[in-house]
Amino acid sequence: MTDHLAQAHDLLAANPVVDGHNDFPWALREQVRYDLDQRDMAADLTAYTHTDIPRLRAGGVGAQFWSVYVRSDFSGDTAVSATLEQIDVVRRFTERYATTLRPAFTADDMEAARTEGRIASLMGAEGGHSINCSMATLRTLYDLGVRYMTLTHNDNVPWADSATDEPKAHGLTRFGEEVVREMNRLGMLVDLSHVSADTMRDALRVTEAPVVFSHSSARAVCDHPRNIPDDVLELLPANGGVAMATFVPKFVLPEAVAWTREADENMRAHGLHPLEMTPAAMKVQRTFEEANPRPLATVSTVADHLDHMREVAGIDHIGIGGDFDGTAFTPEGLSDVAGYPNLVAELLDRRWSSADLAKLTWQNAVRTLRGAEDVARTAQTTRGPSLATIDQLDGAE
Repeated sequence: MTDHLAQAHDLLAANPVVDGHNDFPWALREQVRYDLDQRDMAADLTAYTHTDIPRLRAGGVGAQFWSVYVRSDFSGDTAVSATLEQIDVVRRFTERYATTLRPAFTADDMEAARTEGRIASLMGAEGGHSINCSMATLRTLYDLGVRYMTLTHNDNVPWADSATDEPKAHGLTRFGEEVVREMNRLGMLVDLSHVSADTMRDALRVTEAPVVFSHSSARAVCDHPRNIPDDVLELLPANGGVAMATFVPKFVLPEAVAWTREADENMRAHGLHPLEMTPAAMKVQRTFEEANPRPLATVSTVADHLDHMREVAGIDHIGIGGDFDGTAFTPEGLSDVAGYPNLVAELLDRRWSSADLAKLTWQNAVRTLRGAEDVARTAQTTRGPSLATIDQLDGAE
């Protein structure tokens, strides 16, 4: 493993990690209300977050999709405003650390950042509630730099079903299909993490462009609804998209699913949202963990998912989306953004080739964004901005 770890660092120097999902902006919101003076990314923030610039460098990260996530119990204009605040902080810290972070809006920008030795800084909106059923809001998010939108988060939206809510639309509604088409026209990647399997299938049927799963693993390996069924993975080669494996223990380790359910109930019993990661919330989580030792995921656990995803979808259609700072718990060896070389070393142990690893870490994600851009250029010559409303397409309730 020592030799493979050194080789992993060399590989990442040439083809760094494009990580599909990092919730550092939400951590800034919860911990310090976006006060960057209190969370200097250039310093060691290990005591507070999974993410800082020194650890991004140590981890071989070359491009990061920062999640401009807001909780799905935010709704209406409140969700839109909170999303704008998230976008604002990403823009501010990208500008503040401009010698290290480079704003990126296109695949060419990502390649330019790699050439310059900077980390491409992209944004992804996590949940269709962030657009409040408004095509104009969707377009505005794109204009502000958002390059993917996850169609749902943990709860359904009026036009699409979530993986972790009771089915209502049984996939996408007519308005949901129009959202996908408008995202295609813009060049915004359709992100199918968090959505139900029926929503995945509907989106893949409708989309003209490659899709992304920004942080989802294989359901055949860990039977959690947040993961991707094999029949959906099998559709990716024809679509051209990429499924980015996540590290969240409850999504990758079967034994962790029940444990996390109990931990979530404990959080609710203390009047806390299960996803809350404030210091007070983390104290409750640590106390629970001390009394109820959790099953431990490892680098090998994640590699098992990547092995399976490569077998089903093919090497050209897999990537990495750690979900750092969006989870209270992480696998051993992947405790923060410095851990990616450990995963690459594990895959080298499993006889993954250098060419395969270059596709996993860098090439597939860049190609997928470029594919969405190509579709958008063509679509914009044949149709203008969608003016559809949910009432028009789905009927007023």
